[in-house]
Amino acid sequence: MAKVTVKRPDLEEVAALGATRWPIWTCGVSEFDWSYDERETCLLIEGTAEVSTAEGTFRFGAGDLVVFEEGLRCRWKVTAPVRKHYRFG
Repeated sequence: MAKVTVKRPDLEEVAALGATRWPIWTCGVSEFDWSYDERETCLLIEGTAEVSTAEGTFRFGAGDLVVFEEGLRCRWKVTAPVRKHYRFG
């Protein structure tokens, strides 16, 4: 199983997930290391970023649904300020 998945969901999938009711996280342009103790699913509202992992580099932006699997260690590079809905578990 891939540790990062990126896809462009349709409005029905976003509604079924209830993603627009999840909390919001924001981050300015920056770079930082991160690790995931549990699975995170997020829906980007604004911005662009890339995450580098042992599997490669994943780029995503506004409108993308991204899943980071538990145990992932990565480096974030936020290239345009990000706002995202997120859910752990």
